Amino acid sequence: MYIGRAAGVEDAQFYVLGNAMQYAALPCLWGMGQGVWSERFTGTLGLVLSSPASRMLIFLGRAVPVIVNGWFVSMFALLVGGLVLGLHFDALTLLEIAGAMMVGSFACTGLGLILGATSLRFLKAALLGNVLFDILLVFSGANIARSALPEWMDKVGSVLPFTHAISASRAVNAGQPWSTVRGDVLTELLVGAVYLALGLCLVARLERSSRRRATLELN
Repeated sequence: MYIGRAAGVEDAQFYVLGNAMQYAALPCLWGMGQGVWSERFTGTLGLVLSSPASRMLIFLGRAVPVIVNGWFVSMFALLVGGLVLGLHFDALTLLEIAGAMMVGSFACTGLGLILGATSLRFLKAALLGNVLFDILLVFSGANIARSALPEWMDKVGSVLPFTHAISASRAVNAGQPWSTVRGDVLTELLVGAVYLALGLCLVARLERSSRRRATLELN
């Protein structure tokens, strides 16, 4: 951030907003992922999956605190970063940014469920979390403006969590009304819903496969 600001690439608010949103990847990816792989590690995954309760309700219920935690981490990073760098956000702008960050946390939690689902097949799924974190850091525009990215990277970023939430946050911080960023917010919601649906389908598919292979709780 300091290098980019000193070089005149972007201002401090650009980096604070981008990285504050990016920090939500830590609780959203690993928090949701561990909701699956920790059960497998402790040998309790079979009990969870044999429950008569709906799989969808079980994992959606686990997603709620993860989303809230991710949002809290982002807002904490934003407020502390702003305090350290002497940035000011008025109340309405801060409220709108908070809304965008909540949607971004939701989208990343959906990706976290996919990460957790892979642990039903791969024992080292946590390593994939590190790769996903780095991909989000580069492709979402957190530290590099999307306009400066190659076209193919921009297209990849458009279907990843955080990208549209970061764009919306920066837009409202620049003074644009909420109505102009509604498209970005709705797109981020759609991205999150797709990842969440894919995660639920992947859990069901890999659960059936693991039962056939008798590898459901192998560590």
